[in-house]
Amino acid sequence: MECATPLNSAQKLGTGPRLLTRLIHGWGRLTRGVTLGVKAAAINDEGNILLVRHTYVPGWHLPGGGVEIGETAEQAVGRELTEEAAIRLDGRPRLHGLFLNLNLGRRDHVAVYVVDRFTQGAVPAPNREIAEIGFFPPGSLPESLTGPTRRRLSEIIEGAPPAAHW
Repeated sequence: MECATPLNSAQKLGTGPRLLTRLIHGWGRLTRGVTLGVKAAAINDEGNILLVRHTYVPGWHLPGGGVEIGETAEQAVGRELTEEAAIRLDGRPRLHGLFLNLNLGRRDHVAVYVVDRFTQGAVPAPNREIAEIGFFPPGSLPESLTGPTRRRLSEIIEGAPPAAHW
């Protein structure tokens, strides 16, 4: 497993990470009718899954972020993987599902893609957004994996049909 060094407390973004997250999503709700985010289940040749730990929310997550104006969801997956983990897509990602995320309102949707053809450059150093990244075997996922991430990975690994909600 490759992991970047965690950030120390002086490097972390702000003092109220949950407040910051709510403010960012609140701004999105005010400026957009519907919000769309993407997540990528990047699975390497050994079958290990890429996860990220952010500086502003607890737990391990699938890498991803918001779809920008004029950008397709697939383009957003590629951009987010590059920004968060120095990953370049070597093929098209496969859509796993589109989920309504009621945790952040009634208009937020998350598109989850499976990415299994990619090249990773040098592991990025921790920064203001990403505290740590790592590839984990499906049977040894971190305890602090978030519930939605755990559910999506279970669907992908076990081949279960995707749920409707994040």
